[in-house]
Amino acid sequence: MKLALDLPSADALPHPALQNVLQRAFFDVFERQFAGAVVVNTDARVVWMNPHYAEILGISDPNLILGERVDLLLPNTRLTEVLRTGEPILLDFMTHRDRTFVVSRFPIKDDEGNVIGAGGIMLYDAWQPLKPLVDKFSRLQQGLLQIRRDFTRERSARYTFADMVGEGAACKRMKELGKRAAGLDATVLLLGETGTGKELLAQSIHAASVRANQPFVALNVAAIPDTLLEAELFGAAPGAYTGADRRGRDGKFKVADGGTIFLDEIGDLPLTTQAKLLRVLQEMEIEPLGANQLLKVDVRVIAATSRDLAAMVEAGQFRADLYYRLNVLPIRLPPLRERTEDIPVLAGKLLDDIALRTGAIRKTLSPEALTWLGTQPWPGNVRQLRNALEQAAMLSDEGHQLDPGDFLPGAPPVHVVPITLAEAVQRAEIEAIRAAVMAAGGNKTEAARILGIGRATLYEKLTTYGLEKIS
Repeated sequence: MKLALDLPSADALPHPALQNVLQRAFFDVFERQFAGAVVVNTDARVVWMNPHYAEILGISDPNLILGERVDLLLPNTRLTEVLRTGEPILLDFMTHRDRTFVVSRFPIKDDEGNVIGAGGIMLYDAWQPLKPLVDKFSRLQQGLLQIRRDFTRERSARYTFADMVGEGAACKRMKELGKRAAGLDATVLLLGETGTGKELLAQSIHAASVRANQPFVALNVAAIPDTLLEAELFGAAPGAYTGADRRGRDGKFKVADGGTIFLDEIGDLPLTTQAKLLRVLQEMEIEPLGANQLLKVDVRVIAATSRDLAAMVEAGQFRADLYYRLNVLPIRLPPLRERTEDIPVLAGKLLDDIALRTGAIRKTLSPEALTWLGTQPWPGNVRQLRNALEQAAMLSDEGHQLDPGDFLPGAPPVHVVPITLAEAVQRAEIEAIRAAVMAAGGNKTEAARILGIGRATLYEKLTTYGLEKIS
């Protein structure tokens, strides 16, 4: 078949350089070797097609369609994409009239590298010869999907609202707010002392949200050195800093894409990093360290802190604009001393867990022990309660019911003296303040942070309870 390069229609005429290239190199090979072949000019109009390709299209004579747009003849063609990008598509499947073909597409360029046309060849008019390759690709794809599923499972939430033990008013209110937050795809700020279960609540919110099947990624901001925090959050380009991975690394925001990121102890975030986190919350874009491009992410942020962020804003230690971005749905987690009615059920659940993990006989608590536990300040909250129960269970006799003496070795049994609820709260506050000031080495600002209250509030309580001189 001769090239139809002398047609009167201007649309059908190829670029002069394209005509030369075609004449000296391709057509004889295309005609003999491939099941089908077609060449288009820069306007995506057919300038040559071999008879077999025309036959597949239901055309008796290829000359009849010279000058026609290839995307009208083949709606599923990607030759126009090759013309636009100048990049080949070397192996692909194309469907036409319920038949599937294995095809390859490539740009045709002149000596200066300009795209002057594109060619498409049909390697097979049936895909069965490539079945071994297709099967191998399918196995590799299934393996990749399994790896992704395993990764998502590892990054999934382990806890749900069912794991949040307690039926007191304070606990119920906390769970109600958590479930409300789960139904909204907005930023959540969890406020509470250390050991109150902030990550447990964060995981429960994620598990009950529309993002439940996507990753849940947690990061304790206070545990990461300031010099590494930006790369940990936003990632790093290859060789971004001395000692950086040559392949680069994804930050936690990228890993959590589509899911939830939990930023614990957000109050410890350096001011410089606060500005970058603010941009992420506003634009949902991250810029890896050392990179020159922004990456879009879709992440739900749950932040948590045991510090008084409002007081930090007033002191210039935390950005006001970031605080308002984070404080969209605030949820306060009550300290254990405000939910003493939950201690019996909490202690029972913790003793079950301790017995399951250690293999030891499950211990029980005497009424006196439960009363004693309810009068303690618990500055470490549920985490401290678990530690106390674990120590008592490990050090007590086999099968022994735990008494107050098991928590305080050598202490006599407790004789319960009824007191009002107000007196119990006052005693708990006094003990909590004493413990916090002692833990802070006499530093009142640090003690206020441990207690989760403002410094002014702490000084007021010190005056009220006559504790000004404690250190």
